[in-house]
Amino acid sequence: MKQMTKRLALIAAASGIVLAALTPLHASAAGRPSETLKWTKCEGSGLDPRQRCTTVSVPMDYADPRGPKIDVAVSRVPAGDPARRRGALLMIPGGPGGSGLDDPSQKGRRLPEAVRDRYDLIGIAPRGNAPSTAVDCGWEHADLGATTLRPWPAADGSVDGNMAAARRMSDACARNGGELVRHISTRNNARDIDRVRAALGERRLSLWGESYGTYVGAAYSTMFPARTDRVVLDSNLDPDPVLAERAFLAGFETGVEDVFPEFAKWASRPGNPDRLARTAAEVRPLFLRLAARLDREPIPWPGANPQELNGNVLRQTMMGDFYDPDDWPDLAKLVLAARQGTVPPAPASPPEDVLRNVFSVAGATICNDVAWPRKASEYRKAVDASRAAYPLTAGMPRNAMLCAAWPYRPQEAPVRVTDRGPANILMVQNERDMATPLSGARKLRAALGHRAVMVVNDATGHDAYLANGTACGDATVSRFLATGERPGTDVTCQ
Repeated sequence: MKQMTKRLALIAAASGIVLAALTPLHASAAGRPSETLKWTKCEGSGLDPRQRCTTVSVPMDYADPRGPKIDVAVSRVPAGDPARRRGALLMIPGGPGGSGLDDPSQKGRRLPEAVRDRYDLIGIAPRGNAPSTAVDCGWEHADLGATTLRPWPAADGSVDGNMAAARRMSDACARNGGELVRHISTRNNARDIDRVRAALGERRLSLWGESYGTYVGAAYSTMFPARTDRVVLDSNLDPDPVLAERAFLAGFETGVEDVFPEFAKWASRPGNPDRLARTAAEVRPLFLRLAARLDREPIPWPGANPQELNGNVLRQTMMGDFYDPDDWPDLAKLVLAARQGTVPPAPASPPEDVLRNVFSVAGATICNDVAWPRKASEYRKAVDASRAAYPLTAGMPRNAMLCAAWPYRPQEAPVRVTDRGPANILMVQNERDMATPLSGARKLRAALGHRAVMVVNDATGHDAYLANGTACGDATVSRFLATGERPGTDVTCQ
């Protein structure tokens, strides 16, 4: 599951507030449920036996609230102590493209009892993600490889192949994605959450957003500030109001650079069975030389996608394994094998229908949130600069995704996160996070102003709370959720 999550993780302005205000919100002001939710047993294994699932009907297009409806799947594990219940804590998944339907069971088990007693734990499969009304762009097998979905340029830096892939994949979304593919966006994810809040009968909603979920959580807190209770934003994204997800992608440059020195120290440690070098200083040039060699001389890798270990596959594997230090041995083993001209067994992959669904949602979100440049020359210039400054990521973070040929224009501007609203947000962030670097988190912290306090962990890895953070950080977040107590100023946890 961890490997699957890594592979799937890739990846309010006034107009939005006005549009939300014009949209009927059922009985949200009174907090009464607007519909009778029918809770049934959730599909899947290893779930909390108390977890139940339902669907909430929402407008496909919030500009046309009486038009076609779609279903959003929702799950719930009830509060452990009904007498002390505070409300509902909705867990916003990462991505974009990730589903949190199993989170009340999986993440819920990690929460301390003091938190589980106070909240109904709520999971959601965001619009487009099965079993919600689903989208599928119908991409071919080759286009589901991580080095196609992530825009790695050719070995010589050319972006021509990326532009061709953008046209091919965008055309497939236009043919196969249906009308819904045009209405998957961060703003609409936030609006869907408010419909879920209303359907649950909650006046206010507590949130725990991770990774891309921090962007959705910040959007919700901006668009519906009075409807938030306690908000935790974990592993935070740059809320750039012009670039949106283009800023997320660019963050990989610094994120990889933040983590690589820690990996190098680990990979050169005496006694490490997967030791790569005698000193940390030797690890980086060793990795770069190997990637360059694989650019020239790929190693066949049957069962993988693509079926070779080339330089970009190695770089992409590095990024995936940098999410969690527990995965560093996998990367080291791959490096050791490749240096000998061999490969380990091909990594397991989720079923292709799952990949198509998840990445179709991801692509639609990224492309609908903001318009991307259309000219190859703009990407060519950006890639050249990135390759020179950040050789570990070889230009990928500034390259063209399918959005360079997306057939639809964004219907709204990206969310502009501001400091207007209650001071009820606690951010938690690791210092060294490949996917959501501290530099981007600091920009979100600045945008939220007095509304937020940030806990910075002296730790490495993605997902700070109850995963790769610190005991101090975990205790601070748990105390906030259970009691409302929040540090008076930003703090650092060693």
